[in-house]
Amino acid sequence: MSHRIKSVLGIVAAAAIISANSANAQAPAPDTIRIGYQKSSTLTAILKTNGELEKALAPLGVRISWHEFTSGLPLLEAINTGNVDFGADVADTVPLFAQAAGAKLAYIAEEAASPSAQAILVAAESPIKTVADLRGKKVAVTKGAGSHFLLLAALAKAGLSFKDISPAYLTPADGRTAFIGGNVDAWVAWDPFLTSAQRQSYARVLSDGSNGLASYKRYYLSSAAFADRRSDVLNAIFGKLDETGKWVKAHPKEAAAQLAGLWGIDAATVEEANSHRSYRVGVVTAPGLSEQQRIADAFFAEGLLPVKVDAGAAKIWTPKRD
Repeated sequence: MSHRIKSVLGIVAAAAIISANSANAQAPAPDTIRIGYQKSSTLTAILKTNGELEKALAPLGVRISWHEFTSGLPLLEAINTGNVDFGADVADTVPLFAQAAGAKLAYIAEEAASPSAQAILVAAESPIKTVADLRGKKVAVTKGAGSHFLLLAALAKAGLSFKDISPAYLTPADGRTAFIGGNVDAWVAWDPFLTSAQRQSYARVLSDGSNGLASYKRYYLSSAAFADRRSDVLNAIFGKLDETGKWVKAHPKEAAAQLAGLWGIDAATVEEANSHRSYRVGVVTAPGLSEQQRIADAFFAEGLLPVKVDAGAAKIWTPKRD
């Protein structure tokens, strides 16, 4: 791994640790696709559980080797270094860090905007009523995450800069603990952490990504080389992701019950959190990456990205229509 890639990955909290399974990934047999995912990768987690993706790939003579990661950045680095072929959904900011590090990735699919699936929370009894009231306040946020962009955008809209607050860079779990314990004035969270905190402490949403503030799309990616080589496999995966996303929205209780066991969260919370997500899988387009450029520019201005990133320069794979 180059020094440049290491430095970019190091920007994001110590959360970027590759799991034992992924770290020990071996070169695949010609008929095997290595899929990286996170526990929070909803649609992929369901497909891994129900075996539907294996069935879809069987006619192509392709098996699946599953590799779990703790966060999105190491997943994309594993794709870049050839240890994984395809990666389940990552937040919008993650591909930009990979691009900044020179990774040769391809956008395969996107989940349509889910602006209410991340938000700035304050305690129910907090005197903070508007984003402008965050001036001088301590705000927990996960550095480099999609929620970080939401915070930047919300502050800018309120006439504030990041220097006007006191940031506490915390992982989602630590952010939740600090927020519930009253050790920070606000917390920027995404689902299911967001809904869980609201249900537990009646936390109040100060601002989410609505009204064009932060769309919060999630992306599926592969290596550019794999996209060129196995479009047939990606077509099958795209179709199953699309089908599964529609199933989750059409069967909210059944989906929540299944995911509750995987995530260790009660089904009611999962169902409410899922209602904030679109789970609408679609084709990535160059115009559709316009917010990616907004994020890249904002992160570069804040020193989060070491170089300017042209979001539109990434390879975009397009599924074959029947």
